[in-house]
Amino acid sequence: MTKTRVGIALALAFLIAFPLIAPLFGWDFYISFVRRILIFALAASALNLVLGYGGLVALGHAAFFGAGAYAVGIMADANIYAAWIVWPTAMVLAALLACITGAISLRTKGVYFIMITLAFAQMIYYLFISLRQYGGEDGMNLYDYSTLPGINLGDDVQFYYVVLAIVVIAFIFFKRLMDSRFGHALRGSKENPSRMQALGYPVYGVQLVAYTLSGALMGLAGALLANHNLFVSPSLMHWTQSADLIIMVLVGGLGLMFGGVAGAAVLLVLEEVLRNWTEYWHLPLGVLLLIVVFAAPQGLAGWFDKKKAKA
Repeated sequence: MTKTRVGIALALAFLIAFPLIAPLFGWDFYISFVRRILIFALAASALNLVLGYGGLVALGHAAFFGAGAYAVGIMADANIYAAWIVWPTAMVLAALLACITGAISLRTKGVYFIMITLAFAQMIYYLFISLRQYGGEDGMNLYDYSTLPGINLGDDVQFYYVVLAIVVIAFIFFKRLMDSRFGHALRGSKENPSRMQALGYPVYGVQLVAYTLSGALMGLAGALLANHNLFVSPSLMHWTQSADLIIMVLVGGLGLMFGGVAGAAVLLVLEEVLRNWTEYWHLPLGVLLLIVVFAAPQGLAGWFDKKKAKA
């Protein structure tokens, strides 16, 4: 067994054991906190699919994140709580938005692509602000969790294990996808799209499929976050949320399998620690992130890979 597999096994064992160990030390609150990290790790990894592996700097992925969350809220308002209906609907809605906006955005390149994805996201953001029946700018409260047979999502530990199981399945999917011909085609389209096109690969189609898959997984993360918070608001769709997700990917490692996980964990843990230390927590957080970027330009996951290679 390689060191990487040992590390993954140990991390997974820790995550499985954490809800059982935490109450012994009075850390019950941190069960919810680690669950939040897992949800954002899923969202950051979904973005990493197009940003890291596809080389597409999308500044509007928060729109799909928020769309997934609002799908849960709107269906709860219609008294539909079954997770096997609600969560796939959130994924389909986010995937549909990603496919439509991606079909247009991918016809542009460089800074134009960044700006058009931002424009689409802000359009969707202002659309949801205008939906007064769903709380408008104030957002909407959810009065109950989605339901799964035999599972009580209102219980912190049970919901934690549901999120952990979904994240593990998602990463198995990521691994198989990146090892497939599609994954190689996506990476090739990032490195040299002209050559891939000359070889007969449908670069536009490959990128659009990746963009749509990324949107679907973003929608799932949004649905989980809606249940986590029991609240949704348009702020989930704002461009600053997209920027936070990009920072998570950059800090964790572009195009690395666990880059999104590392970035989400570091960013959210630092934010939690610094919030308790000072009300001006943005400044030290910015300084620490600059240190990480300069000390590990390939991200934290890349830095650990280098350390293991040297060992």
